[in-house]
Amino acid sequence: MNQRQNELLKLLLMKEGGTCQIKELAEQVGCAEKTVRNDLDRLASYLREHYEASLIRKPGLGIDILISKSERVKLLNDLLSNEPKRQDERVLEMAYDVLTSEKPKTLQAWADRYYVSKAAIKSDLVTITSWLQKFHLKLVSKQRLGHVVEGAELHKRNALARLPELIPNASQSNGILDLFMPYEITLVRQALEAMQRAASLRFADGVLESLEVHTLIMIKRTRQQATVFVQESEKSAVYAYKEYDYARAFFRQLESSFRLSFPEEELVYFTWHLISSKRLDDDLTNNLHFNDDVSDTVQALIKKMSQLTLTPFEDDEILANGLALHMHSVISRIKFGFPITNPLLQQIKQMYPYMFNMVILTFEELKTTYKLDIPEHEAAYIVLHFQAAIERMAGKRDAKKKVLIVCHMGVGMSHLLEAKLAQHYDTLDVVACVGQASMWEFLKQHEVDFIISTVPIDIPLVDHIVISPLFNQQDKLALTQFIEKLKKAPEDVPDHHVIIRSTAEDLVFFNVTKDHRYQVVEMLATALCNKGYVHRDFIHSAVNREQKSATGVGGGIAIPHGDPALIHTSALAIAISKKPMAWGNEDVSLVFMLALAKENQQTHRAIIANIASLSEAPLVVHKLTAANDFNMFTSILEEHLS
Repeated sequence: MNQRQNELLKLLLMKEGGTCQIKELAEQVGCAEKTVRNDLDRLASYLREHYEASLIRKPGLGIDILISKSERVKLLNDLLSNEPKRQDERVLEMAYDVLTSEKPKTLQAWADRYYVSKAAIKSDLVTITSWLQKFHLKLVSKQRLGHVVEGAELHKRNALARLPELIPNASQSNGILDLFMPYEITLVRQALEAMQRAASLRFADGVLESLEVHTLIMIKRTRQQATVFVQESEKSAVYAYKEYDYARAFFRQLESSFRLSFPEEELVYFTWHLISSKRLDDDLTNNLHFNDDVSDTVQALIKKMSQLTLTPFEDDEILANGLALHMHSVISRIKFGFPITNPLLQQIKQMYPYMFNMVILTFEELKTTYKLDIPEHEAAYIVLHFQAAIERMAGKRDAKKKVLIVCHMGVGMSHLLEAKLAQHYDTLDVVACVGQASMWEFLKQHEVDFIISTVPIDIPLVDHIVISPLFNQQDKLALTQFIEKLKKAPEDVPDHHVIIRSTAEDLVFFNVTKDHRYQVVEMLATALCNKGYVHRDFIHSAVNREQKSATGVGGGIAIPHGDPALIHTSALAIAISKKPMAWGNEDVSLVFMLALAKENQQTHRAIIANIASLSEAPLVVHKLTAANDFNMFTSILEEHLS
């Protein structure tokens, strides 16, 4: 049956105890009466072949369906289960099919399954192909056979775990869980909870759901005899971890529940996930001393950031402990090949552009020494740790109201939020930062005046307010009204004219037309080089930096830059694009190429502050992009920044 015939049959079944006229049916499905009559002939044959039912034509009355009550229910259920999927649901299911099937999938089979054209299926496959490339996987079309995915099993599982990314605004677990049987989900959840209790493990919010998804995928792939490959040396290395013992006990319960025998490789694979997961164990930080990789990397990271930003990060013990806990998971995820997605990446880049750029630059300098290539999604979380330290140093604390922070985004975000509150409110004493799962246990043992939460909570006995994890201006206003008191910490007065003093007429380019952002970066860096401000290697450094992470900061503005060690004299080069161009996930018209030497961090911060104020003033940006000469451009800047 096609989609129209499917709809006709549902209309007939829903008209229990009455007849449907041909004209009425034609209007409801949007076609000619002749087409409906032909479709009814097809439906009559279909019902005789597959169900105990038949169509009855009643002259002068219409069409009725002769069927028992039980058969009617069965037929309706079959029809509803085969209803056409939304495009996003269809793409997710198709991606799941090609990732878990060893047999090629044909265009015709998908078109028949989803009641759409082959052209629609081809369009879906373009989306899936592009997405799979992020996981080093290739969707291959085999002539007269169909489509299959080629690549390592580990990469396939990473893609499966992140399938919801194909659906905009979907969470990491919602969507993928719908592809498994409810009893499977229940058994896995029970086994994970048993492991937590037996080993006294406390995971950060969201980790348990992630482990649940990875376990369900592992079970399915084990049934399909598609096992991950693990070298013997990697097996031996994992046996020393206590997480391996936790995983063994967990697997014993799974094998009993699912009557399935897991290869040793799967046990090692799951142990990797446990090692890489964010944990909240009380003794975890104390046990990290055995891992020289974590300790050395954290010390080098803090030292390099202190030198680069001229900030005494070494004096902040909270920063060192928080980074040690966080980097333990980061290094493990990179080592074992478990990429993550940071849902706040763009917001962090826009709210903290200076700190984000400093963290990216620091990791680029440490990359060779520590063999660590930190992706921007991981770097954004680390930015929060350093931003929290900055705001702790700038803030003041005068304990009065006892406040509990309930945050679902992990240690770094909790500390950042705590630091912001300490900076802006000297009437608050943050007594603890906990995940939602630990909230009730904490409240049993401690009294608080109210709760500040980043997720909705159901707790009628304690006053509480829900705010964004990044604590923006709207949240600040809401919190001020909530507590009815606010003492704002003094803010540094920015140098409003530094951006103008750093700009030369021969380094401002109007009506720029380029096909790609890399070309704009190269053009500006080359101009700086030709004027003697930077070494020629700065050009390559700036383009490489842009390839690693798009430098858009919101508001139609981008701030590309290169290695400060390659800068002779600090300067700015500016490009005004003739029309907005794609810059990562946003459109950009105004580009500030930053060539700021390490010795000029105060200037760097002031310029970033000026640019950040521009990103929040769309009318000013519009005026700047409409300027056609240097004097007009600087006059607009002067007016805005004064």
